[in-house]
Amino acid sequence: MNREVTLKESLFLLVVLLAIIGASIVGLGMDPQVPILVSIGIVIIFAKIKGSSWDQVHKGITAGITPGLIPILIFMLIGALVSVWIAAGTIPTIMVYGFSILSAKYFLPSVFLICAVVGITVGSSFTTISTVGIAFFGMGQMMGYDPAITTGAIVSGAFLGNNISPLSDTTNLASAIGEVDLFDHIRYMLRVVIPAFLVSLAAFTVMGRAGSATTGDQINELVQTLNASFTISVVTLIPVLVLFLCAWKKVPAIPTLLASIACTIGVLYIFHPHTQLAEISTLMQNGYVSQSGVESVDKLLSRGGIQSMMWSVSLILLALALGGLLVELNIIKTIISRITSFVSTKGKVILMTALSSMGINLLLGEQYLSIILPGEAFKSQYDAMKLPRKEMTRILANGGAAFNALIPWGVSGVFITGTLGVSTLEYLPFAIFCIAAPVINILYGFVGKSRSAAKPAKS
Repeated sequence: MNREVTLKESLFLLVVLLAIIGASIVGLGMDPQVPILVSIGIVIIFAKIKGSSWDQVHKGITAGITPGLIPILIFMLIGALVSVWIAAGTIPTIMVYGFSILSAKYFLPSVFLICAVVGITVGSSFTTISTVGIAFFGMGQMMGYDPAITTGAIVSGAFLGNNISPLSDTTNLASAIGEVDLFDHIRYMLRVVIPAFLVSLAAFTVMGRAGSATTGDQINELVQTLNASFTISVVTLIPVLVLFLCAWKKVPAIPTLLASIACTIGVLYIFHPHTQLAEISTLMQNGYVSQSGVESVDKLLSRGGIQSMMWSVSLILLALALGGLLVELNIIKTIISRITSFVSTKGKVILMTALSSMGINLLLGEQYLSIILPGEAFKSQYDAMKLPRKEMTRILANGGAAFNALIPWGVSGVFITGTLGVSTLEYLPFAIFCIAAPVINILYGFVGKSRSAAKPAKS
């Protein structure tokens, strides 16, 4: 760029962009794509005024989108996985078995706990939400629970598990940025995760005490419909076992999803040997269409397919393009560099680390950058103040990965909406863990004591 971007210019531009996006989504009820596209246009105009070349603009867009290519491919694979899991009977089987085990009164805390355990096991909030999460979501609707509350329980459990799983990419990234041992990072995370877990569990227990609005006879009727319309068998749970085995062997997400899809197709052929390859191709492309004759069941289980993720993919591409431009034009760097000059106490440095991580989530919608950028900017401050870096990595994990689920144009928020069909703003008040963890992190900065505060070491 020919002219350096000032702090005032950076702040003014961000306020304008957030006002446009916020007013459009919250005030006018618009989908995020067009407001973000308008914001991209405004940033490009600003870039040209500052003397940027078109090559630099294109470079920013390309650099922004590149980190999202793997998640986008994962999204499409999950769309295909969901469709074949329904067709083969995997998700209906989980639902039928779930109805026989879980009571309506304790449904919400049970969903939260089970999703947390699955999240820890597989190390992926996305996989948790798109597999057992979909089954629980369907059960919740059949039991008469508000879809937003059920989604909040699923999301809270999934991200709790993701944040303390040694298999999680964001957990490994946070520890790597701070150069902290992975298991030291996870142990230190528990100081925030345990209180946030207890708050969440209490909240979902209270919300679930009223029980279900659906009678036992209605649930029995729904179970009979599932038994009559889908293959309900323990064999259909083999793809779930494959998923867990791959996670245990630390197989990356893409081959894990491909293996589960292939296994599910094999199960489908066991029970439906005359299925044509063209039918499977259409199923994976366009999703499963339930024809049970019961409207509630058909609505819940007509989903999945690669095309079902295209709304999410378009939003992620636009959000990442906007984020790439803001990074390339040094808008984010200008603000963070100024913030670091004002931190002088433990409470302030922790507060600013958390706010920076959450702010980057809000501006860029990308959980990896919300961990990387503040981590690189603030770790020298932690060393200078003799604070353990695991204090910083804990904040980055909660303010980055968990908080991303609360952003309507964030990668996680977009995925959840695309998978479960509940908008981010609807489930946001009920994603208790994702709210509680960053708040408790900040409170610890002012009232907690770091065990290694006297040591300038990185751990």
